[in-house]
Amino acid sequence: MEWRDTGILLNTRKHGETSLILDVFTPDHGRHAGVLRGGISRKNTPHLQPGAQLDLTWRARVEEHLGAFTMEPQRSRAAAAMGDRLSLAGLNTVISLLGFALPDRALYPKLYQQTEQLLDLLGQTEIWPLAYLRWEMLLLEEMGFGLDLSQCAISGANDHLAYISPRTGRAVTASAAGEWIDRLLPLPPVLLGDSPMDDHEILTALRTTGHFVENQLASSLSDSALPPARAGFMDRLAILIER
Repeated sequence: MEWRDTGILLNTRKHGETSLILDVFTPDHGRHAGVLRGGISRKNTPHLQPGAQLDLTWRARVEEHLGAFTMEPQRSRAAAAMGDRLSLAGLNTVISLLGFALPDRALYPKLYQQTEQLLDLLGQTEIWPLAYLRWEMLLLEEMGFGLDLSQCAISGANDHLAYISPRTGRAVTASAAGEWIDRLLPLPPVLLGDSPMDDHEILTALRTTGHFVENQLASSLSDSALPPARAGFMDRLAILIER
């Protein structure tokens, strides 16, 4: 068995004295692991930082085996991420959530494409939070927890949507919220695809999507705790916005 693909490095772990097991996210083979012989060498180590883009070849005797990688670096994203704290927190969040949520070898080509585009925007602080919000909404959708913001869950109206049910992820209008209004999550217009009024709106939207990441996505994964990287990213973003 052999294939060649590009991939985003999610993490590494030591294997024997000199090798590493690479965990990568690829467009055509999903999340995939394999052994990289000599991965701890001085030649390879600088290129094996989380988020790095790699040209990969995987080989195994049979498809079910762990297999072995050979790799050539395409580009590193470490320099862009190290340029400021928000970028570093953002990179850690994306990589942590992918490692947390993606099942092995399942294909998510749309999510892969948007992940690559998002990581290539690292360092562009003025646009990155909005790009991340769009990515997180897609992550929820691809994992089976997408928000239904097409119409009000109660009245069926598709205008004046203002809230989201924390249980179903469906939109609710202000007039239909009634006595449940205090239990609903805010639905800022940016979640409907509108341009945000300001960065505070993006922060509000991320708090709303975060509810579903933590209470639906994470809860579905066998008592797995949500990686703390996302909370760190939110704290860093809030500090930046509320200065």
